[in-house]
Amino acid sequence: METLSNLESFVRSAELASFSEAARRLALTPAAVSRNVAQLERNLGVRLFQRSTRGLTLTEAGERFLGAVSGGLDSIQSAIADVSNHAGQPAGALKLSAAPGFARDFLLPLMPAFLERYPAVRPDWHLDNRQAELIAGGYDAAIGGGFELTPGVVARELARIRIIAVASPQYLRGRRTARQPSDLKDFEGIVMRSAITGRLRHASLRNKAGQEQTAELSPRMTMTEPDGVVQAVLMGMGVALLAVPNVLQYLESGQLARLLPDWSDDAGPISLYFPSQKLLPAKTRAFVDFVTHSFREQDFARRFLA
Repeated sequence: METLSNLESFVRSAELASFSEAARRLALTPAAVSRNVAQLERNLGVRLFQRSTRGLTLTEAGERFLGAVSGGLDSIQSAIADVSNHAGQPAGALKLSAAPGFARDFLLPLMPAFLERYPAVRPDWHLDNRQAELIAGGYDAAIGGGFELTPGVVARELARIRIIAVASPQYLRGRRTARQPSDLKDFEGIVMRSAITGRLRHASLRNKAGQEQTAELSPRMTMTEPDGVVQAVLMGMGVALLAVPNVLQYLESGQLARLLPDWSDDAGPISLYFPSQKLLPAKTRAFVDFVTHSFREQDFARRFLA
């Protein structure tokens, strides 16, 4: 496979009938241009130029070769120039994986400002509560927790996630107050069931003193995804153990109340995952920087602690 420099040296020398003029055009020395052309001739096994004191003339083989490659060389150079000129300008489809509820509540509100700043970027969202294969799936970024940091993937932590007990004020009205996690068994529970294993999900809650207790709800209803659990709790059907991002807006509006405010389960960080930063596309860099800045600006790391 010939190098671009060899082909450029040949085409410009043929157009200008001079190694010296081609060297000036290419910002090389005449010796470098002559060397590139000689290497091309050796690789092809054919003489492309007749050299004389009066200049250069193409051989018959050189004429044929020039006709075959000159148009393609211009296309290659145009493509290189286009990529270089647009390297710093975020553009193109940006494929993202995220959980539906998180995307709806925390990412979608950022998009008007993001797209106003980067109008050439087209978000392509794939929303699923299951983890995506970042590299194998061709994703530019993913947001979630517990992703394996395989080679070529980096993570930027956005906040830590806590699991807390919540219920609607109307459900709690007239009921005795839960003072420790073991008291939750006396309440009707809306319980998450793993869609993969089929097991009910419980949590071990810890308080500031370091004490730990298992919180087991008495299931009144089970579901395999958190959005349905949230709606059932809002309807006053019972108590649920949920991640703070799932219920933050309802806690802040007073539609839900937190039980056991001193107890929670640390479920680890929620992070923004993306391919290695080496030669990271401008669209991905813009998205990563915009989201992390917005999360800091809106103080989500503190708010997610509830």
